[in-house]
Amino acid sequence: MSEATREAMEYDVVIVGAGPAGLSAAIRLKQLDESLDVVVLEKGSEVGAHILSGAVLDPSGLDALIPDWKERGAPLNVPVRDDNFYMLGAAGRVRVPGWPMPPLMSNHGNYIVSMGNVCRWMAEQAEELGVEIFPGMACSEMVYGDGGEVRGVVAGEFGRNPDGTPGPNYEPGMELHGKYVFLSEGVRGSLSKEVIAKYDLASGVEPQKYGLGMKEIWEVDPEKHREGSVTHTMGWPLGRNAGGGSFIYHLENNQVYVGFVVHLNYANPHLYPYMEFQRFKHHPMVADLLTGGKRVAYGARAISEGGWQSMPKMVAPGVALLGCSVGMVNVPRIKGNHNAMLSGKAAAEAAHEAIKAGRASDELSAYETEVREGAIGRDLKKVRNVKPLWSKFGLLTSLAVGGFDMWTNTAGFSLLGTLGHGKSDAEATGKASDHKPIDYPKPDGRLSFDRLTNVSFSMTNHEESQPCHLRLGDPEVPTRVNLPEYAEPAQRYCPAGVYEVVHEEGSDPRFVINFQNCVHCKTCDIKDPSQNITWVTPQGGDGPNYPNM
Repeated sequence: MSEATREAMEYDVVIVGAGPAGLSAAIRLKQLDESLDVVVLEKGSEVGAHILSGAVLDPSGLDALIPDWKERGAPLNVPVRDDNFYMLGAAGRVRVPGWPMPPLMSNHGNYIVSMGNVCRWMAEQAEELGVEIFPGMACSEMVYGDGGEVRGVVAGEFGRNPDGTPGPNYEPGMELHGKYVFLSEGVRGSLSKEVIAKYDLASGVEPQKYGLGMKEIWEVDPEKHREGSVTHTMGWPLGRNAGGGSFIYHLENNQVYVGFVVHLNYANPHLYPYMEFQRFKHHPMVADLLTGGKRVAYGARAISEGGWQSMPKMVAPGVALLGCSVGMVNVPRIKGNHNAMLSGKAAAEAAHEAIKAGRASDELSAYETEVREGAIGRDLKKVRNVKPLWSKFGLLTSLAVGGFDMWTNTAGFSLLGTLGHGKSDAEATGKASDHKPIDYPKPDGRLSFDRLTNVSFSMTNHEESQPCHLRLGDPEVPTRVNLPEYAEPAQRYCPAGVYEVVHEEGSDPRFVINFQNCVHCKTCDIKDPSQNITWVTPQGGDGPNYPNM
């Protein structure tokens, strides 16, 4: 079979990605008009399999979408009961009081959740309304109409050989066409990148900024468990090497989410984000909590951190970008799921009005207006200077000046205006010769673990005979450029041990890609200093299988 024989299915709206944004859009469309044909395509083996988030959920998005979510059994079972913020040193801590913080930083009324389980519940609500949801269906290509508009996507392609040619069991997939296509792929989605580039949607905006979030789920001693407790830390072990911090959330059943975020604009290419996370768990405060417990899951993903000034144009003919495909995370609050839900709702309402008016494949300008002028825009604009202040002046100055700026923004103005981000995270990477290597302690196997052992707790799997989904623009760049100039940082920035440089006696160094380990975090696509790595979707169903991240 060839691509020319692909079958096509027609829908009113095709949604790529069963995360909070995509599922919210699907639900809202069917709430507005039950006769609309709506399909959601999810690359994970099931809804929730690729969802990883902190997460303390601001329920405002869910309130707007499904006001009776409590009665419907939404898995928001652990309200935040106490909020703690510490500055860490190597052996001690200083608690930062809550009173200087703007009200928007309070977690009162929020819930500690598994976003994977929230999305599974949302999928049930969508299916009850008649939405078709197809997991295990990776979307590998965009389909364009004769006028250059987005017409649909190709989904469900299987059976290519490692060299990309069709194998003996090749299935070409299907074209799913829609009057509108919503891309809700999450951070740095491959189709979203294509659409942003094709329609020049990022022209005139600041570069998007990112963090790498790593997370473990621990079962701890019941005597140490405090259901509903939320703790955030900054400082040690990162110090001046990078921005970032940690989160520790106590949910139900004696489980604790332990996570660590490293901002990807760090300069020292010797930095090893995963090992910073492992070292963090040996801080006395954290070690005391985890000793006697056991880690039960691990995962990682990139986080969009550019905020207000980095949001690209969100619409082009026939297509809209939702949620983290745009970048709607409120960085100081470490929250974006509520905005993702609100974006899905807004896109659905704009598409419904367009379809009702007999329009198709135009630009949903009403959606963009609602995002920028409505609740999402108000949420992001207040905190727009926190990230650039942190990047330019460091932690302490950003806390003081950024906090003041958030207070004044709450009153409706800012003395700073809107600050820029400057370099992309790839461009921020410095030369290896300008920075000192960092000596990391060896994992002890009790509190800290090597990468490959931890990856096994993400239940990641990729069928090995398919093409590698981590594509090099030039296969020689890793050893010819990145190794001598940057000590090939892919060996360290990847939280799953996908990349390694193999040195064999009598041979030149070899760059090896172990794509089977990939947890789909997209860090390589973001941080590679030569921008030589492109992440694309593997075949559907492959990747991590997170239980309740």
